[in-house]
Amino acid sequence: MAILNSLFTWILKKRVHQIELFMKYPHEVQEEWFQSLISTAEATEWGKKYDYKSIFTPEEFKRRVPIQDYDDIKGYVDRMIKGEQNILWPSDIKWFAKSSGTTSDRSKFIPVSMEALEECHYQGGKDMLSIYCHNRPENKLFTGKTVVIGGSSQINNFSPDSYYGDLSSILIRNLPSWAEFKRTPQLEVTLNPNFEEKIEQIAQITIQEDVTSLAGVPTWNIVMAKHILDITGKNNLLEVWPNLEFYGHGGVSFKPYREQFKTLIPSTEMYYLENYNASEGYFGIQDQSDSDDLLLMLDYGIYYEFLPVENLEDEYPRTLKLDEVELGKNYALIISTNAGLWRYKIGDTIKFTSLYPYRFQISGRTKQYINTFGEEVIVDNAEHALEAACAATGACVKDYTAGPVYFKGVEAGAHEWVIEFDKQPNDFKQFCEILDSTLREINSDYDAKRYKNMALNSPLVHNAPIDTFYSWMKSRGKLGGQNKVPRLANSREYLDPLLQIMKNA
Repeated sequence: MAILNSLFTWILKKRVHQIELFMKYPHEVQEEWFQSLISTAEATEWGKKYDYKSIFTPEEFKRRVPIQDYDDIKGYVDRMIKGEQNILWPSDIKWFAKSSGTTSDRSKFIPVSMEALEECHYQGGKDMLSIYCHNRPENKLFTGKTVVIGGSSQINNFSPDSYYGDLSSILIRNLPSWAEFKRTPQLEVTLNPNFEEKIEQIAQITIQEDVTSLAGVPTWNIVMAKHILDITGKNNLLEVWPNLEFYGHGGVSFKPYREQFKTLIPSTEMYYLENYNASEGYFGIQDQSDSDDLLLMLDYGIYYEFLPVENLEDEYPRTLKLDEVELGKNYALIISTNAGLWRYKIGDTIKFTSLYPYRFQISGRTKQYINTFGEEVIVDNAEHALEAACAATGACVKDYTAGPVYFKGVEAGAHEWVIEFDKQPNDFKQFCEILDSTLREINSDYDAKRYKNMALNSPLVHNAPIDTFYSWMKSRGKLGGQNKVPRLANSREYLDPLLQIMKNA
């Protein structure tokens, strides 16, 4: 195993030189991918519609092709699901990543081409390991196995040749043999659609293995870890897996989970590395151990544009190229990909922390925010405020969501929070006060609305009983996979069901 570990590490570290190349020449790499995507798709139905043969510059591309969201391309996707090809992308597309829906549908089905699998998603996974091996050359990662909690996947009802599932299940079903060899548990367990049954099976199987790494969404890894400790009677995961050294995570912000993992894995040698892998593409990897910033991955078959959030509602919004972005500003991510998404608005917002190389942080969602009263609170604001409140009161947040309390007569509105703690604050009142005061410090619009309680009263914060969010997600059929607790909403669509669960507890 030591020889195999050295071989894998050596192979993966060679990729670092290519990563350094696009870090050094980011604009040239993006221009090459732009030309490649346009020329590859010129004979598709979409390419003919917008006459891709005559598009030679990003400026002409932006003038001719409007920004898309899922509702704009749904008709094309429905035809592809039924077996039609060469519509958005020339190669056959048989896989569709299922993700949360839009206002008109419960679910979205994002096309996943073989190019997207190989050049984007799998390359991103390999690059995450390459960066880890480069940063920690003495690693023993490949002497053991990786625990992966996947979603579920099934043949859809439209065509025997097209399939859907969450992204993790698609990736696992198509893994290369070398990756499958190092993964545990076996495929049928990983893709078991019954989440609670799957967690039990994973626990019973993996406690017999030499596990050196974990992968997946923090929420569900914590559920698995706590179940393993329950059935083994151990105090922490290192007593179960003494060689555990690495966790590659993504899907949600790691900030609310950091302290929980320190308790579950009490070792300063444990290495955490975040990735930004969505159904639409693999966009970023945390390449520095001393920073949470993500490196924008520029050679994965994706051409990027950036839309300033203040221009989201413009009739003809102007996007920026990579060489036009500025530090610290929030941008909605617009992508064109090797799966046939063209000028597609994925719904995430980012802000750049470095321009050479291009590093960024995920700042929120274009649709996950509270702006009922003009306060424009985004997920990034909420995460910072919770972090400050936890630090001051010794608390550890497990899950949370927040939304508005509407005006009632002459009474001002407010924000209402449901927070489930893994470790209770030593002073709940102080926690709430710091949550509020930190939001006022970092968001001038929120501060203005809070001035003398003229538009917003102090936030109403509920200390939720243990497993409130688990019960809610279970009731929605959203356990496991890439399902995530929605953090903010501009309505009470999440708050009211959660409060009802708390009332019935």
